[in-house]
Amino acid sequence: MLFNSLHFIVFFIFITSLYFFLPHRNRWFLLLMGSCYFYMAFIPIYIGILAFTIVIDYFAGILIENAAADRRKLFLVCSLAANIGVLAVFKYYNFLNDNLSFLLTGIGRSNPIPHLSIILPIGLSFHTFQAMSYTIEVFYGHQKAERHFGIYALYVMFYPQLVAGPIERPQNLLHQFHEEHFFSYENFKTGLLQIVFGLFKKVVIADRLAMAVDYSYGSFDQQSGLSLAIATLFYSFQIYCDFSGYSDIAIGSARIMGFRLMANFNTPYFARSVTEFWKRWHISLSSWFKDYVYIPLGGNRCGPLRVRVNIMTVFILSGLWHGANWTFVIWGALHGVFLIIEKWCSAIRWRFPFHFNRRIIRCLQNTVTFAAVTGAWIFFRAETFDKALAIVGRIVRFSPFDRIDLRLNPAELLFSFLLILLLVVKESGVIRIRIRENRMYIPVTVGILVLCYFFGVFNQKQFIYFQF
Repeated sequence: MLFNSLHFIVFFIFITSLYFFLPHRNRWFLLLMGSCYFYMAFIPIYIGILAFTIVIDYFAGILIENAAADRRKLFLVCSLAANIGVLAVFKYYNFLNDNLSFLLTGIGRSNPIPHLSIILPIGLSFHTFQAMSYTIEVFYGHQKAERHFGIYALYVMFYPQLVAGPIERPQNLLHQFHEEHFFSYENFKTGLLQIVFGLFKKVVIADRLAMAVDYSYGSFDQQSGLSLAIATLFYSFQIYCDFSGYSDIAIGSARIMGFRLMANFNTPYFARSVTEFWKRWHISLSSWFKDYVYIPLGGNRCGPLRVRVNIMTVFILSGLWHGANWTFVIWGALHGVFLIIEKWCSAIRWRFPFHFNRRIIRCLQNTVTFAAVTGAWIFFRAETFDKALAIVGRIVRFSPFDRIDLRLNPAELLFSFLLILLLVVKESGVIRIRIRENRMYIPVTVGILVLCYFFGVFNQKQFIYFQF
């Protein structure tokens, strides 16, 4: 079920209305059944995968909490193995098998292992990582094991963030299912406004830019360097508006019912370094890798060489988390290289022959960071490594006099740039909407919905991060 569909609107109104009508003791069951229906609207049979990991992790959490010190790690390993095993089979099996076939072909051998024709379950990486965070936190003693099976299942399956995050921690979310929530007009205002902003970012900006990006990248060998450069710029804002739009709708939907989900984005394209970018982009994932991979590997507490190895390990794994393709691995590795270069540069005391205004320096830092992140998106978007290299080559050789062919007429192209400008101005804080003022809330909400109706692209295009 897509957030940008009439199906979801009806579902959301029904579930939310019934949620406040029912007594508190029955609400968890409503949300759990609603979440099951929400997930089964995609591929019903894959609900079995969720059920399998939920049962394993529920009992693993209790066993970890009750076990003696020498057996706690065994139960944790069993839980992690079950979750990672599901990921390995459904997401990485064919990728690893194809690479094995490539290596065996190089030495004149054939691969006897068959290729599996399976569809990747929607949002598999998201709910798997959320489930793993639960058993890890129980193991470290930061979270009590949840005894209520239905509440734990709801923690994994809570429909607003089930298929594309935010990837919640049990300390933040689990206790909220035990608390009674009352209808709050303030929560309703805040949540609804965040939902319509998210919808605007998705259907008006992201899906409109997607038409140009899909056409340009789909026929990259016939495109000029300038067309591909513009398409890559558009993709930076497409993926941001698509993913942050989903997060806004998820957080807003939960907020109306009284649940507080963690923020997943904080104006990432205003970052002045790639390090800062990852503190602002997909915050729930970057903090997950920091807490459960980077710090256990030693983090910054090791020698310079080991720190760099830790950084590259985390970002290569982050690339693999996004997809079983070498393009994602390269994308992650590029960000690792960017961070290593930043650490090296920060250790050097730069001396300039003349004085630079601080605003100019900040602007240069923003520009360089955005250019680096946008350039890396090419590998994220391209289907293959060869296509990515070809696109990079054409962009590097672009001319300002190149013909622009994005399947957009001049008015549509100008409108796309105006939408990006509007987004930048809004996120810069120049435009501030004081939702606490009731006289502003209604016209702003209605105005955004009107814009969505007249300028939205309602092709029910799937959210980009659903594939992960």
